[in-house]
Amino acid sequence: MFGLIGKMRAQPGQRDALIAILLESTGEMPGCLSYVVARDEEDEDGIWITEVWNGEDNHKASLSLPQVQAAIARARPLIAGFDSRIRTVPVGGAGLPG
Repeated sequence: MFGLIGKMRAQPGQRDALIAILLESTGEMPGCLSYVVARDEEDEDGIWITEVWNGEDNHKASLSLPQVQAAIARARPLIAGFDSRIRTVPVGGAGLPG
């Protein structure tokens, strides 16, 4: 398995609109086992995204899916930047294969 945990910063006042775009585009992504979007409790513009994929190739392939490309285009003006990105190797857990 392949995992990513990252923090994205929305333009001021645009966090909920950005979250909506992120959630709309996650329905059908082959190889995606988990895609969780969360508000940062201490940063009113912060968003955390936690992803688990069957493999890194699945993640890379998802970036070329039409719905993901459309979401990136819509989201780009709402993104202020990226603060953190951590690669992980998930080993299991609720909802994931062991």
